Amino acid sequence: MDTRLVRYFVAVAEEGTLTRAAARLYVSQPALTKQIHQLEERLGVPLFVRSRAGMALTEAGRALARAAPAWLAAHDDMVRDAKGAARRAARVLRVGFLASAANESTTEIIEAFGRARPGWRVEMRQASWADPSAGLTDGDVDAALLRLPFPGQEALRVRVLLTEARLVALPSGHPLASREEIPFEDLWDEPFVAAPAETGAWRDYWLAAEERGDRPPVIGATTEHPDDWLQAIASGYGIALAPESASRFYARPGVTYRRVTGVRPTEIAVAWRPDSDANPVVADFVRSCVASVEGTAPY
Repeated sequence: MDTRLVRYFVAVAEEGTLTRAAARLYVSQPALTKQIHQLEERLGVPLFVRSRAGMALTEAGRALARAAPAWLAAHDDMVRDAKGAARRAARVLRVGFLASAANESTTEIIEAFGRARPGWRVEMRQASWADPSAGLTDGDVDAALLRLPFPGQEALRVRVLLTEARLVALPSGHPLASREEIPFEDLWDEPFVAAPAETGAWRDYWLAAEERGDRPPVIGATTEHPDDWLQAIASGYGIALAPESASRFYARPGVTYRRVTGVRPTEIAVAWRPDSDANPVVADFVRSCVASVEGTAPY
């Protein structure tokens, strides 16, 4: 069975319509319809009754919807275990990250881990903002350097490493760019460049939803990668909150960073899966992270 077809089926079953499921999966509706038809042909049974109201599960569809989550989870565990074994055999620790990872401490962390684990190599894998766990939730990486909060955080181990202020990134020609400091309430009605809606708490945090009261954010553009994010801001599609380190790592013509008051600071953490608690290599990486940001010797 093609797991991709089953995941598409689960999305349609949960969303109830092809339109919502296609948006969730980032595929076109005709392509999703084709995949559902393909799955029905392979199984030899109809899975949905289609109507203007949406997609209702048949009896066969309900049976598959009950079994699919456990089957997919077992498949994902199998793949994750196989990939993890291959990485251990090759002495590679795969670390996911977003944007600037742990800022200037990233190099120190990798060097500290190398001293703790001679012969091992850290493979840094950058994820898009559509995956705020940087592959950790899916088991594609062994550990990750992440911004808090992110979806699925409660199911993982998290150790905060750094805290930094949030700035606002504006088009350089924006009227507010001439100020050195801007109260967040002055930005409430501005269009924002946001992460995909599916990222939930991650998107809300970078829109400062809790600091807006009852004022919903205005979305001027949605992006998944730093380069697209910068281009959207420089092009005047919106502004965005950003960590203070972005002014160092993502400085570019057309974008101006300014201090903003009235929003909480941001945190960088090292995160790992609970099933890695007994993994001494992951433990060494976590110790290397903590020691590097605290300026202490881990060993």
